[in-house]
Amino acid sequence: MEDFHTWISIPICSMYIVAVIGNIFLIFLVMTERSLQEPMYLFLSMLALADVLLSTATVPKMLAIFWFHFTYISFWSCVSQMFFIHFIFVSESAILLAMAFDRYVAICYPLRYTTILTSSVIGKIGIVAVVRSFIICFPFIFLVHRLIYCGRNIIPHSYCEHMGVARLACDDINVNIIYGLTVALLSTGLDIVFIIMSYTMTLCTVFQIASWTSRFKALNTCGSHICVILMFYAPAFFSFFAHRFGSKTIPHHIHILVANLYVVVPPMLNPIIYGVKTKQIQDRVILLFTPISTCW
Repeated sequence: MEDFHTWISIPICSMYIVAVIGNIFLIFLVMTERSLQEPMYLFLSMLALADVLLSTATVPKMLAIFWFHFTYISFWSCVSQMFFIHFIFVSESAILLAMAFDRYVAICYPLRYTTILTSSVIGKIGIVAVVRSFIICFPFIFLVHRLIYCGRNIIPHSYCEHMGVARLACDDINVNIIYGLTVALLSTGLDIVFIIMSYTMTLCTVFQIASWTSRFKALNTCGSHICVILMFYAPAFFSFFAHRFGSKTIPHHIHILVANLYVVVPPMLNPIIYGVKTKQIQDRVILLFTPISTCW
């Protein structure tokens, strides 16, 4: 699809700009507004930071390919990009699990919410998410470095990804495949299982609430989080399994396009979804821009 690179780059660049501005603004809002420094919004700022890092690790190089045909990348730059993409993905999955736990505690144990999710606990959860991601993703560097490469040097992707790099080797990549599947199932897969369990228990509690107003408020908050979860996991797992099992049945340009959109669409939509769905954020945004409106 080289003839369409310029046209493809326009929406990707636009979405990247919106994603960076929206997420940085969200982080700024949470950090500066005391009323938003609650567990839910602190986790949301972590998610926003991960979104900025994920899109920034991929989109600039992607746009360089589309605009300037700058398709060259050194081996170690490629490995570095591969590590950061997987590292941020696993971190973001852990943050989504933490946000599901936050909603579970807030709805099922509202009186103990502030005593369970203290600032210290939130900080420790963030550190655990980062350390876990590093331990899981660091072996990817050694797994691709140990392989023997003998000529093939074209990755059929806009960014470096573990299996994309491993498939360039003339060596046996079964260890890479097994480790990749194990990581997907035992880290991200378990995160999904725990998220489903958390929301099952949360929704059971929500539907037992007598007040329709309180029930709607709880469902509204959960709904925005569920939308974010679906946007994060659905295209990621499509790309993951298509790359391993569907390379002959799924058109290659579809696979690449979905992989490209995955790193810009969720980061762009996350702050919009939470901004539209969360009244506290709406109120702070309106309050922040009220003086500007008054001056005009």
